[in-house]
Amino acid sequence: MSDNERWVRPLGSARTTEWSVAIDDAVDGWSHTRLYAADLVPGQSRTVAADEWEHVVVPLAGSVTVTAVDADGGTHEAHLAGRESVFAGPTDVAYASRDCELTVTAEGGPARVAVCGARAAEQHAPPFRHVDVAAVPVELRGAGVASREVRNFGIPGVLDADSIIACEVVTPGGNWSSYPPHKHDQERPGVETELEEIYYFEVAPSAGAPEAAGASPVGYQRVYGTDDRPIDVLAEVGSGDVVLVPHGWHGPAMAAPGYDLYYLNVMAGPGAERAWLICDDPAHGWVRDTWSDQPVDPRLPLGGPR
Repeated sequence: MSDNERWVRPLGSARTTEWSVAIDDAVDGWSHTRLYAADLVPGQSRTVAADEWEHVVVPLAGSVTVTAVDADGGTHEAHLAGRESVFAGPTDVAYASRDCELTVTAEGGPARVAVCGARAAEQHAPPFRHVDVAAVPVELRGAGVASREVRNFGIPGVLDADSIIACEVVTPGGNWSSYPPHKHDQERPGVETELEEIYYFEVAPSAGAPEAAGASPVGYQRVYGTDDRPIDVLAEVGSGDVVLVPHGWHGPAMAAPGYDLYYLNVMAGPGAERAWLICDDPAHGWVRDTWSDQPVDPRLPLGGPR
């Protein structure tokens, strides 16, 4: 039996009065991560209340100003230059520790913004940080038709935080990402960490693709379980759709030919160690060995060289 109804949120199905996408612990079975997204007109704002969650603000399109009021009443502000779209390249981001009230305002034009969150045990100092785009490592992962671009703005070693792990992945049309299928749902020191994960998607015609009347860009996402913890998700995804991964093997994320696929990942879990440690599905892990003599897809990075 498919679990799509429980773990897939098509655009519009997770909407509130303030957010076009709102995923948090109000979702049954969801505990450690949250994601809010909104389209804002110039000057329009959204606020996240101070609580036990830390956040990373990611401009998806356009520019925003981020204002944070910390637990001591101090005010912090950063202007995020952002980008034209998620397919134009990486972006600068802002981090706010737990116990910060956070306000995001569109500046200079319309903006689409995501606020990623994770439950945090401790405050971090300084409580607010602006990560410049030049400080965001861009990794070209895989090779051949498994080539993809990973923008690591919110991973350990790049962003100091309590629990949140976040990054962006862009996959050119026709390629497979999140592959081989892997999981991170058990605490095994040095081998695997327990992390629930949010996938937020956007899809767009590949560069040079002709405009087709009525075309609706799509990609696909697979999640499947173990014998002890079954889950079965196979979802067609478009812009604004979300897939939740509470446990199990996930991947591939497939970019249909002619359409580039973007996803924003937000991860956190109950363990004391903030680390993204995964294990491949042993039935498919051998695929990694086939990449050694294949070139990376020359279309990457999609936003052009940095």
